[in-house]
Amino acid sequence: MATLQALNSADTVALFGRFVIPNYRRFPVNLVRGEGCYVWDSEGHRYLDFFPGWGCNLLGHCPPRVVQAVQEQVATLIHVPNTWHTDVQGRWAQMLAERSFGGQAFFCNSGTEANEAAIKLARLHTPKEKYKIITFEGGFHGRTLGSTTATAQPKYHEGLGPLVAGFVYAPFGDLDAVAARIDDETCAIMIEPIQGEGGVRIPTREFLAGLRRLADEHELLLIFDEVQTGCGRTAHWFAYQHFDVTPDIMTLAKALCGGLPGGALLTTREIAPSLRPGMHAATFGGNPIAARAGIATLETIEEEGLLAQAAERGAHFRRRLQALQAQCPLITEVRSVGLMIGLELAVDGAPVVEACLRRRLLINCTHTTVLRLLPAMTLTAEQVDEGCDILAEALQSLSA
Repeated sequence: MATLQALNSADTVALFGRFVIPNYRRFPVNLVRGEGCYVWDSEGHRYLDFFPGWGCNLLGHCPPRVVQAVQEQVATLIHVPNTWHTDVQGRWAQMLAERSFGGQAFFCNSGTEANEAAIKLARLHTPKEKYKIITFEGGFHGRTLGSTTATAQPKYHEGLGPLVAGFVYAPFGDLDAVAARIDDETCAIMIEPIQGEGGVRIPTREFLAGLRRLADEHELLLIFDEVQTGCGRTAHWFAYQHFDVTPDIMTLAKALCGGLPGGALLTTREIAPSLRPGMHAATFGGNPIAARAGIATLETIEEEGLLAQAAERGAHFRRRLQALQAQCPLITEVRSVGLMIGLELAVDGAPVVEACLRRRLLINCTHTTVLRLLPAMTLTAEQVDEGCDILAEALQSLSA
């Protein structure tokens, strides 16, 4: 069988211009290969990737155990409907339950699908008159209509009205404001335990504990969107474990399958039956390939000691970036938990991203002024230093 030959970057950009809807702002680079913390373009240039897969490639590019598991599975059984059982989906659910708060899993394909399932489950589990869900300014929950409405950022709502009824927005970190918004129609509180797209904003333990208390007092469900924070990103299996506050429902995706599409909702055995047959589904959810990839991802993290390594690398990043902050007036704050890192700037961050790209370092900017790094757990101390040196050079060139 003939191998598909890669195009150069210019021809690939032209191909996209003719045939792909331009709903993304893309860099004019054609990436053709990845290994660990590096990717290569069609011209042979190597890039150090501090934002691999938009946070999905937590194990780096093409992690060996995941690659092997998928290769074995794709030759055995690719897809069957969820009207049948597969042992790999059951084992995957067991592994997630054992590393979190127990309970049961619903599988889907993405974070937005997991959050849509959580929204449905919250409404189904509570009395019919209860339908409102409190979410938080600066949060992000996905791109489908329900999760877009849950995202309390007006820029994502433009031109989409009318939106889904029942979402009430509160300031992130303001417990009194949350209490004031609870009424007889409220069924749930939904929050990212650490805001990702919102700029790596970290709440206090008291705030999340207060949400748990309010939920218990008013018989509400507490939903944690751990799409970005889950599966080891914060150097714990899940971010809620940093705060000792356990949700009723947790949503996962991104790093869940080591770079392959996969999402999940986890909830308690008491709540799970409310997502009853006929009320929700995902055709490809929990398919054998995703399940094998998910199992291999968890095994890799555990057997290679990557939670501890993520804590070490996160501390290394923090030392380097705080030292850089002391030298560079453009950085106003460094925020991080494990390998979830945000640098607040006093200026627009887009030119910094471009300057790093020219130096072969891939990073992200969110909320205009926050540089966001979501590097792989597998990166070495030398790669931390390599990337921080490039970032320092890019910032210093712009500040000059």
